[in-house]
Amino acid sequence: MAISIEEVYKIAHLCRLELDEKEAQIFSNELSRILDYFKKLQLLDTEKIPPTFHTLRIKTPFREDEPKVFPYIEDILKNAPQLYEKMILVPRVVKIK
Repeated sequence: MAISIEEVYKIAHLCRLELDEKEAQIFSNELSRILDYFKKLQLLDTEKIPPTFHTLRIKTPFREDEPKVFPYIEDILKNAPQLYEKMILVPRVVKIK
């Protein structure tokens, strides 16, 4: 599947990139090859292959969430410019209507 130079320039514009003609031609060729490869992958028969989320068969070790006391909390709070009940106050970054 060929990607035209115009499509490359459109994608570059959306990504806020400036490309010269040589770079656009290179990206056009590379993107076309990538899409051709995906077209080949679509031809594979995956009907008998079970879906997986990882290529290796490993078990994820789960553990119980256990609250723990952080030993250096007082040292951290000493350096905070403003506190409210053992919480560090920071400037608001979201406007509330």
